[in-house]
Amino acid sequence: MARRTIDGRTALDRSGVAAHLRVAYTTVNNWHRHRTRFGFPDGFTYDGAEWFWLNDIDRFHTAHLKAKRAELTKVDRRGRPDDLVGSGTAAKILGYRSYRNLPDTLYNQPDRIQQLADGRVRRLWFRRTVWAVADARTGRQSTGRTPGTTGARKPHPYADDPRLQAALALLTEVGTSGQNRRGLGVELARRLGVGERTAQRLLTQARLVADGPPDNTPQATAPPTGTAHPTPTAHTATARSRRMPGQPGARP
Repeated sequence: MARRTIDGRTALDRSGVAAHLRVAYTTVNNWHRHRTRFGFPDGFTYDGAEWFWLNDIDRFHTAHLKAKRAELTKVDRRGRPDDLVGSGTAAKILGYRSYRNLPDTLYNQPDRIQQLADGRVRRLWFRRTVWAVADARTGRQSTGRTPGTTGARKPHPYADDPRLQAALALLTEVGTSGQNRRGLGVELARRLGVGERTAQRLLTQARLVADGPPDNTPQATAPPTGTAHPTPTAHTATARSRRMPGQPGARP
């Protein structure tokens, strides 16, 4: 039971709150556990169950989203919308210190690509594209697993990614031909149509897969040839031979 009418008003239980706001159940639990910090409304008990008024939940969520947006970096709106900018300028527009902080939704989808003389590529975006990405931000990710993502743990993020096979094939191709491995990220990015950072991550994982997991199993060490471990009988006999005269069991 997720929703019911009580005294003419709509009430939700925790499952109902998660479904209504389209968040994970664990996120609702986190909001409730830290309701003083988040401002999550107090519930009430009815028929032995915990409920929350729908109107209170809607007011909370509106305020919560507004607070998250307030935490975002300030966007630089100066310049003409059709100006092309590089990754460094795009980062400054979004208020980031480095281009490494650019979101993948922007970095992997440039408006223009400029091929440099050394084989690298330069990504360019219109200012309006950067502004659109900034306006689509919603703030920091809420605590809790996204609905529907619970499942078996993968050995690595690219376990089921077909692009990993392309990265492995490229490494094999270069290793067989004896080519220089420099610029592999650019080549893989070109073949797959992805960003260079994504290609580098794929290559890193492909190398780990190709090398295989390290064998840390301890190996038993055999004693040197001709060395025999003393048997319990021999050990007992030796102990008896060391007893002092006058002790029980000592030889006269």
